[in-house]
Amino acid sequence: MKVTDHIKNANGKTLFSFEIIPPKKGNSIQQLYNNIDPLMEFNPPFIDVTTSREEYLYIEKDGLLDRKITRMRPGTVGICAAISHKYNVDTVPHVLCGGFTKEETEYLLVDCHYLGIHNVMALRGDAMKHEQYFKACEGGHQFAKELVGQIQNLNKGQYLHDVVEVDDKSDFCIGVAGYPEKHLEAPSLKTDLKRLKEKIDAGADYVVTQMFFDNQKYFEFVEAAKAEGINVPIIPGIKPLAVKRHLQLLPQVFKIDLPEDLIDAVETCKNNQQVRQVGVEWAIQQSKELQDAGVPVLHYYSMGKSDNVKAIASELF
Repeated sequence: MKVTDHIKNANGKTLFSFEIIPPKKGNSIQQLYNNIDPLMEFNPPFIDVTTSREEYLYIEKDGLLDRKITRMRPGTVGICAAISHKYNVDTVPHVLCGGFTKEETEYLLVDCHYLGIHNVMALRGDAMKHEQYFKACEGGHQFAKELVGQIQNLNKGQYLHDVVEVDDKSDFCIGVAGYPEKHLEAPSLKTDLKRLKEKIDAGADYVVTQMFFDNQKYFEFVEAAKAEGINVPIIPGIKPLAVKRHLQLLPQVFKIDLPEDLIDAVETCKNNQQVRQVGVEWAIQQSKELQDAGVPVLHYYSMGKSDNVKAIASELF
């Protein structure tokens, strides 16, 4: 079922969902199941599975460094299929511009269609570690709106090169990212909202926000999006703080602000166990306020760990 259909069928009730990252290659999927199992009691209608882009690996050979391209966390579509089969839940594979040609994207989407996966999250992705700015690979998309357009074309039976008599068209529900505190590369929030509107106009069906820790930022973002003509569901993304270094890491990586009350509470913690508890309590209060405001879904960035998300969900669902 589509994410948007799950939201409609909920009749205003706030749903619970979460996002996981695939295990690194060489690791068992059982570790992933162990972290999903405790969250299934909260009846998530869908689970997001991230995709990692390629990385450079340097291998010493004859005294020289040989650069190879690798993916540390492959298998997003396969993991989605396994989770769907094991838990009878819809999955949302993340599809990236970065590191993929249009042809590779088409193959991935066709595989999703074969497997009965009805939802995808269309993302530009990050720049590679050695790049200052994002650069599409040769034959790939530069912008997420272009990726959304390709997915919508496939929904119409329009493939990249082949003329195909389509008996069974795909009908993907397309999610895209939104940034309550603007994307780190955007010159202004207004400009960023225009880019979001372009993704919606290209055919995106819903938005999931980047993490935020001040609900007012989300509420203002939703109102600004509506003023821009964006009328699709906007799902808040929530990440509980877990370690003290998040105070420096998250603002640096995601260009977000942390509320002073949260900073003060974390700085008084003597260890990361106390930080984790502060993060849970803050996320519970965030979630309750968002739930009272009638958000369609509370979407949690679990990063492969479920104990803190379970503690939060236990207070809400």
